[in-house]
Parts: sequence; structure tokens; C-alpha cells
Amino acid sequence: MAIGNALPGFLLLDGSLTPVAFNSEAVRILAYPAKTERIKHPTTFLADRVRTALVSRRTSDELDFTKVYKSGNRRYTCRPFRLDCNDNGNSRFWIALLLERHSSGAVALTELGKQFDLTARERETVEFLLQGLTSKEIATRMNISPNTVKAFLRLVMVKMDVSTRSGIVGKMVAS
Repeated sequence: MAIGNALPGFLLLDGSLTPVAFNSEAVRILAYPAKTERIKHPTTFLADRVRTALVSRRTSDELDFTKVYKSGNRRYTCRPFRLDCNDNGNSRFWIALLLERHSSGAVALTELGKQFDLTARERETVEFLLQGLTSKEIATRMNISPNTVKAFLRLVMVKMDVSTRSGIVGKMVAS
């Protein structure tokens, strides 16, 4: 889930991972903390950054891209799309990459969910709790009873070793 007005970074790469097209947001994300106006050859810079920061593994017939890219304190989901082309009998491929910014809360919630072995419904309950909703409001949004919400929150508290709703929020802020 990308944040509000944050534009995703976009790169179109040829088979050798050289950028064919890109937007300024991709340059800004991959150049941080450097100033983008200091980059004299953005295509060369981006090709190097893609190979060193975004490709996690390369075998003879397969590329794996990192799932999450960290730029400063911001995290971006890296979504590759392989585009196979047949141009005058020549078979080749292109890769479109999207770098979508995530809220730190969503990333932290996912990480904490894994760390404390939270179920999907428990994570959903915590997400609504972090939005400041009451048990009754959470119940309405999740289409369950307020008592079920309270049960989910009690289970989360046990798993996180806290005793209050604010303790859950505190664990999220501390992460």
C-alpha cells in the first residue's frame, strides 16, 4: 500500500539491467541521501544501483529482486514485472520495476506480526487499534462482536508480553 501522494519510482530495464526509461522519483529513491542534481549520468548511476542494491540473486536464467528496499528511514516495496518481447524474431525481455513507499507502521506491523506470531485477524485488530479505534468501532469494521475484538487483543497482549492496549501501541512505536 503506497502512501497518499507519494509517487512510486519506476524503471524500465533491458535484459542487461540497463535503464531504458525511468522517472525522477526512482532516481531520488535510489540516490538518497545524495542530491539528484549532482548525478551527471543518471542511466549509468541507476544501472549500478539496480545491480548492487535491488538484485538479490542472479543465476544464468533467473533474476531475484529484493522485496523491500530501504532508503534512509523510508522503506519501499520493490515489484519487478518481466515483459517478454518478440521483435522481428528476436526474443528478449524487459523488466519494469516499481518502488512503492510504505508507511513505517505497515512495515512494522508486518514485522511484529512475524516476530510475535500474530494471525491475520490479530494483525488486522492491531492495525485498527493503532488508528485509535475503540473495540466497538473495530468490531464494526471487522464485522465481528466487540467481545471477539477483546479476545483478539488479549491474545496479542499475551504474545507481546504486555498487559494493556497501550502496551501494544508502545511495542509498535518502539520497533
